Amino acid sequence: MVSPRRAGPGSEADHADPVSADAECRPGPGRRIMMSVSPRPNWKADLALVFVVFIWGATFVLVKDALDDVSTLLFLALRFSLASVALALAFTGRYTGLSHVRRSLTGGFLAGLCLFCGYFFQTVGLRYTSASKSAFITALSIVMVPLLVSLVHRNVPHLAEVLGVALATIGLGLMTLERESLSFKFGELLTVVCALGFAVHIVVLGHFSAKGSLELLSLGQVTTAAVIALSTFWWAEVPHVRWSPGLLIALAVTGLLATALAFSVQTWAQRHTSATRTALIIALEPVFAWITSYLVAGERLSARAVSGGILILSGVVLAELKPTWRRGHPL
Repeated sequence: MVSPRRAGPGSEADHADPVSADAECRPGPGRRIMMSVSPRPNWKADLALVFVVFIWGATFVLVKDALDDVSTLLFLALRFSLASVALALAFTGRYTGLSHVRRSLTGGFLAGLCLFCGYFFQTVGLRYTSASKSAFITALSIVMVPLLVSLVHRNVPHLAEVLGVALATIGLGLMTLERESLSFKFGELLTVVCALGFAVHIVVLGHFSAKGSLELLSLGQVTTAAVIALSTFWWAEVPHVRWSPGLLIALAVTGLLATALAFSVQTWAQRHTSATRTALIIALEPVFAWITSYLVAGERLSARAVSGGILILSGVVLAELKPTWRRGHPL
């Protein structure tokens, strides 16, 4: 499957003091009470991310069928090139007077580089490992994001987000892993690099979206991925293409909706929500992919996979509701 993963660490929440932003210790008569003062979830941003992930999940069937007519990296090159042209035209006349141009272009380049690395290592890794293992290891980016944020900004995610990530990870394992063991060989190691690329993409995008041009960030990352894909597909694989109606439809939908629109919306949303919640919402992708596959192709899930989907949804809901932990939980 070729599908993207996608207030970051540069948001208002992350610029706040790590101690006061996450918890405030107030001594009372004979006891100390730990109260969470994390900002309320931004429902608009989170719903926008759910919309993006729905698009990615819904295009699973389209992409899967399209790859019968085109090699993987060539498909990515065409998809990102179409998205770049679309965004360049959409943002025409909006480039003058933009602030933080250098910062935005730097962020777009770094985000695009991470994005392509995720796709590239996922594609190469699939030659040496199974699709189910690849899907699960790729989804481990949701675990890497809070760890990266903690390392970079020296703060700790909210306990509800940590528990939500744990639930979603277990759910992803139930949905994607069959009866095979998760041994780590060459293909699995390449896929770990892929997951790291997607995780760093989320962190980088959140950091640079806090203070920068959303237009330049969106266009920059998509264009960077397109340029790298165009320069690698001819030697990293044996390119082939058959211009079928299905391929043209898949390119139009993925290029315009799942790339140009989706990454623009994600860039905006990460200005207003945390990187950890972004990663957690992206974990919904296999759930939406299954719903689409069920409606379009009649694909059915086992009871184990359904249980996994429920755990993923539970993890997202837990992180969104974010209950207040009052005693002994400084997270």
